[in-house]
Amino acid sequence: METVTTVTQAESAARQAGLSRAVWRYGPYSIVYSRRELLVGALLFGLLCLMGMYATTVGKFPVSLTQVFDILGGAPDLRIQERVLFHIRMPRIVTAIFAGCALGASGAIFQSVSRNVLGSPDIIGFTSGAATGALIQIVLFSAGTIAVALAAMTGGIVTAAVVYLLSFKSGSVGYYRLILTGIGVGAVLTALNGLLLVKGNIDDALTANLWLSGSLHARNWTHALPVMIGVLVLLPLMKWLARPLMMIGMGDEMAKQLGIRIERVRLVMMLFAVILAALATGAAGPVAFIALAAPQLAARLRRSGNLPVFSAALMGGVLLLAADLLTQLIPLDLTIPIGRMTGIVGGIYLLWLLNQKHK
Repeated sequence: METVTTVTQAESAARQAGLSRAVWRYGPYSIVYSRRELLVGALLFGLLCLMGMYATTVGKFPVSLTQVFDILGGAPDLRIQERVLFHIRMPRIVTAIFAGCALGASGAIFQSVSRNVLGSPDIIGFTSGAATGALIQIVLFSAGTIAVALAAMTGGIVTAAVVYLLSFKSGSVGYYRLILTGIGVGAVLTALNGLLLVKGNIDDALTANLWLSGSLHARNWTHALPVMIGVLVLLPLMKWLARPLMMIGMGDEMAKQLGIRIERVRLVMMLFAVILAALATGAAGPVAFIALAAPQLAARLRRSGNLPVFSAALMGGVLLLAADLLTQLIPLDLTIPIGRMTGIVGGIYLLWLLNQKHK
């Protein structure tokens, strides 16, 4: 009886907020969900699948969609196309999708924690910290892919810990203080990254400089698997903790009255978000603005006050895969790194977003 009453109250509040809500019941259990949120998620997932299928046909070597289906069906006379598909294109596509998902979900968490649309990991310095860890491995130790990914994750976590401790005051983290501290730490780390490029020999410096521009070129399964596993493991945990984080957004005092351990929830969610951002950075290099734009675009489509963890992740995958396709289909054989492409488009979006906020 108490469960039904709670659901009825939630449903009534949703109607008052103008949201289309429905209730799924199974015995004594009930779940309130939004039809629009499910529809948006389904559309983004379908779009991601269609783009992924199309991406298998894009490249210098011709592979048609019919041949892709034949290869998946076990056709024995397409050995060259099979190698191109499974060793070149599929790792690139999987890296793009899951790195985008990681950045989108990470951006949603940081924007919720900081209560600011500018609170994405690339703006508040965490991506710079991940890049510093990766550059140390590339420039000083000439390390491989796995070592670079682990170093990126370590650098991101250490940077997040420094920013969190510097922002912690009077028992809690100040939201504007978190953003400003992150920007300052990120500026220092960007300068350090420049010094690392000067420190290394010419070959390692060129490799590091190419990596800093963000790229999905020559990706293999050692790039794709870490970020894919990270997304599949951490995304459900982040969704599970999304409701307490939303309650914290209503105010620390109210959240305390509801029995939520504010700093623990905030710290755990930040840790998950940093790990995802660092894994994405280790797989594709520093990719700008996906973490900033994906949560905002997902929230505009959903028209809901809920934290868009899954929707932001799917939107991030769509944006990064679309940017990668754009870099491959651009005429005149121009080669533009994926990080530069997202930086150009994201910079325009940021100017528009700031102008909208000002109005």
